[in-house]
Amino acid sequence: MNAPLPTVDGIGPSCLRITGGVGQNILEYLGARFPKVKTETWISRMRKGEVVDEKGAPLRADSPCRIGGYIFYYRELEQETPIPFEERVLYRDDHILAVDKPHFLPVMPSGRFLRETLLVRLKKKFGFEHLVPIHRIDRETAGVVIFSHNPDSRGDYASLFQKREVSKVYEALAPTLPDGRFPMTYRSCLAEGEPFFRMKEVDSEPNSETRIDVIENRRDTTLYRLTPVTGRKHQIRVHLAALKIPIINDRLYPDLQRRGADDFSLPLKLLARAISFPDPLTGQDRCFQSGREL
Repeated sequence: MNAPLPTVDGIGPSCLRITGGVGQNILEYLGARFPKVKTETWISRMRKGEVVDEKGAPLRADSPCRIGGYIFYYRELEQETPIPFEERVLYRDDHILAVDKPHFLPVMPSGRFLRETLLVRLKKKFGFEHLVPIHRIDRETAGVVIFSHNPDSRGDYASLFQKREVSKVYEALAPTLPDGRFPMTYRSCLAEGEPFFRMKEVDSEPNSETRIDVIENRRDTTLYRLTPVTGRKHQIRVHLAALKIPIINDRLYPDLQRRGADDFSLPLKLLARAISFPDPLTGQDRCFQSGREL
């Protein structure tokens, strides 16, 4: 479905499908769906024509809810902390964009991040209306991210990840593993943990695999090379924590630390060093590497 509102300063409209609200008007439905957003805020957006249906027709406060319909609107954040690090474009052609993401910068808008995201920054910089990431890395992780900005070829590149034709190499700085034998392969079964954004290992058939080797031993710490064979959420972070060598400055594993303001002097020491794949359009071998160091 094409968005009926344009991208403004790199920010595209959000989309909400109406799944309930029988007997309610649009303002009541939005108030129940987003209780933290003030009624006056929604009314102001509606007056500016920034809340519309899937056909682009403006929605009013008293517009009835239509189950199965869609609401398009612009998200707004009253206060957003600037991320004082810049992304670097590694490669650009008519189809894809390869970018070296800094630590702390989310790839996509979510929660308390909107303008300070890699996607919005790139849309604003290049004006790519159809820019989307074809894979993601954690906000805390730095390194290479691939974007598609051509809808006609997007499926060709996305299918590479689905068919596991993409090779990824990570680097992590973590405690030295006493008597560790490398290279080694670590496997386990990962499942959703508590809270929902954490993962945990469970006793079942392994569904995750990471190959681990040593790049440099720095006495108490070691720089590791990690090649994930599978792509489970937080896989590398969980696997190293399970080996009793959690990544330096990891606030999620092995123990969840209380969330506070970001300390930009203590980035997670995890880097998506390189991504390589055969280009589905030209057959050429592509390899993009981060220029950052841990």
